[in-house]
Amino acid sequence: MLGSRLNDLTTELEKLRTIGATGKKLNSPSDDPASIRPVLNTRKQISNVDRYLETMGKSLDTMQATDGHLEHVENIMQRAKEIMTNAVNGSLNNEDRTVLADELANLRKELLDAANGMVDGKYLFAGYQEDTVPFVENPAYDPLLYDANDSSTWPYLYQGDENATSLEITPGELVEVNLTGNNLFFGTTTWDPADPTNNSTASGRYDLFLELTQAEAAIRTNDQAAMQDSLGDLEGAAEQNRRLRSQLGNRASRVETAMDYQEGVRVDLKQILSRYEDADAIEAFNAIIQQETAFQAALSVTSRVSQLSILDYL
Repeated sequence: MLGSRLNDLTTELEKLRTIGATGKKLNSPSDDPASIRPVLNTRKQISNVDRYLETMGKSLDTMQATDGHLEHVENIMQRAKEIMTNAVNGSLNNEDRTVLADELANLRKELLDAANGMVDGKYLFAGYQEDTVPFVENPAYDPLLYDANDSSTWPYLYQGDENATSLEITPGELVEVNLTGNNLFFGTTTWDPADPTNNSTASGRYDLFLELTQAEAAIRTNDQAAMQDSLGDLEGAAEQNRRLRSQLGNRASRVETAMDYQEGVRVDLKQILSRYEDADAIEAFNAIIQQETAFQAALSVTSRVSQLSILDYL
């Protein structure tokens, strides 16, 4: 009888010591069988929230990096407009025009670098073809053969696709987290890699590479009419970049809002889980003291009983 009582006290004391060491009152299913299902469900929900947060965090990093490239594009187009304004309004000689045209050529190279920007080894503006260089110079480009409805005649070729990456930020809500190169740099809403004649710059949209190429040519040939036209087109191209950059910024803001919401959900779920799992430190300490006292008392009784013999009753 005393041995059984001592074993029960030992088991309970070990259980309390485990609670005290871990800070958890639920360390195994047998501790509280009724709590197992809600605990497992809550843990699953926390895991889902963590997955959302990780995905959104990576996407937000990419969107912020993309915005840096778009800012560079905006600066390029703004500088091109300044050059063209100078060329139209200034009294320039051949050497002056050559200097300005050469700067436009360098700006076009900078634009190519921005269009082929990368993050974590992936091209930002290639759509799903993120391992493929999206833009290359067209070796067959001939300004006399240029056709706005045939992308094979354009100054630069696009090797990506039209597919923007969408992110599920809340159940059922998808947000596009990148821009495709054909949309941003060519002004095309669709892209057919198999048939160049299906690709054309949309009405009111601009091919940024073409605008810089034609601006350079107009300055080199001192074509005043072409320079006047180019001045307006460069502003339109810059506005196209600003508009898409603003759209991306709005999406990034929505992702940030969704992350804040999911962080709040995670805190609430952690509190729910804590109510099932976490032990009160003071209560656990007091219970251990009480159990140790009872255990010592049981040991004392057992010790005295073991010292008794039949002679004590004679």
